[in-house]
Amino acid sequence: MPSATPLLVAGLCAQWCGTCREYQPLFDQQSSAFGEQARFAWIDVEDHDEVLGALDVENFPTLLIAQGDEVLFYGVVTPHAQTLVRLVQTALDGGLKPVNDPALAGLPQRVRSAI
Repeated sequence: MPSATPLLVAGLCAQWCGTCREYQPLFDQQSSAFGEQARFAWIDVEDHDEVLGALDVENFPTLLIAQGDEVLFYGVVTPHAQTLVRLVQTALDGGLKPVNDPALAGLPQRVRSAI
């Protein structure tokens, strides 16, 4: 059963990254498609380095999907709207299990603090 708490969907990117600049408009378009079910945030990791803490983003675009404090997805994605929609819908449908990685602890809260 889907949660009433909105998903956090964060694009972790950098302004210097051409792929990220091309992906951002597609990412932003999807924010309205999911309404109150998901909160989208675009985070420039160089402007908001406190968000990552000790975590390192190795490739762009990197996507974070969280439900409350639980990370449901963290990883590099192909910069296509269909990929984003599919991942977010799968999370909303309860099809993503929490990621058990201590390095991601606190990441959703830090992202929320930055937006």
